[in-house]
Amino acid sequence: MAVAQKDRSAKTAARRKTRGEEEIRLHCMAGTRQALAELMAWSGIEEQGEAITLMIHHLHALGPQKSAPLMAPPRHDYVIPENVSRKLEVAYNREALRICHDE
Repeated sequence: MAVAQKDRSAKTAARRKTRGEEEIRLHCMAGTRQALAELMAWSGIEEQGEAITLMIHHLHALGPQKSAPLMAPPRHDYVIPENVSRKLEVAYNREALRICHDE
């Protein structure tokens, strides 16, 4: 006789609990999904969970000093364009003249 889906699910949940498994969810943008897909293709890995698990373990194996640069989020520098800078300067000077004139 076949085992009911409810019984199978309960057995799987019990096994996961005894093994200490915990679900980790990952929400990501299209660029991140594409990067993961490429990494998986390069390595011949078909399961996303396996790829992420391997990346975590390999990164951890590098240790704190070598893994820190890989875990640092990229920072974007914003440079104010020259035309915007000029407009801001003109507005600042205009306001300074207005304040001096009001006093």
